Amino acid sequence: MYDLHTHTQFSDGSSLESMVTAAADAGCTGIGLADHCILVDDDFSRRERYDLAETYERRRERIDDARDRFDLRLFDAVELSYVRGTDDQIGAFLEEAAFDYSIGAVHFAEAYDYATGAPYAECPPADRREAVDTYYETVIELIESELFDIAAHLDLPERHPQLRGVTTAAHYEALAAALADSRTKPEINAGRVFRSLGRVHPNPELLDVFVDREIEFVLGSDSHTPDEIGRRVPFLEQFVETNQAVTVDAPAFLETTTELRS
Repeated sequence: MYDLHTHTQFSDGSSLESMVTAAADAGCTGIGLADHCILVDDDFSRRERYDLAETYERRRERIDDARDRFDLRLFDAVELSYVRGTDDQIGAFLEEAAFDYSIGAVHFAEAYDYATGAPYAECPPADRREAVDTYYETVIELIESELFDIAAHLDLPERHPQLRGVTTAAHYEALAAALADSRTKPEINAGRVFRSLGRVHPNPELLDVFVDREIEFVLGSDSHTPDEIGRRVPFLEQFVETNQAVTVDAPAFLETTTELRS
């Protein structure tokens, strides 16, 4: 298995070497080190913390060194926060940095913070619906931009009790329609399987929406610690065996992303 979504100390994860070791121990044959990156100042003060734009070359040296010491394949990747109106800036950075692949994610849009689930509980239902609608509209823009190889955690608002249940089948259908016309692959993301959400992204009950359009998924544990890899990788393997989601041939997919950049 290739786990294409993990984090290291170059954003909000654990040491690079410990994450690679954990992936090897979990039986992975490949691991993607996809640290968070925000290119523009945001209203939620995370730009300084997620500064891979300034540190990716230093991380790349660590990855190259680790490749000499581990048998599994290591991928130099990024999880980049998509912000409306910055497509040119994102494209220029991705071209310059030349990562093995890129993951696009919507963590915030306009005044809405989906990463922490800002205090929407006190908001009227209409405001919560607007926040969730804005999220899916922005994710669809991310997909249609064709800037990214992978789209992360497709239904992120579901992580938060304040916004859970506001997502509708129509939102998933709109995502599936956009993905069907795009090179961007969605992921089955295990980032909240053992936490409050208790399931993967996207909602397994809606997988048929994607299967009907023959959409393939990559697998990402979204792990930040070695222990998370050890628990989430086996879960993902079992999930694929028992559910109808279709996964990509990861080596072939990653070879394609390299060809597209060259």
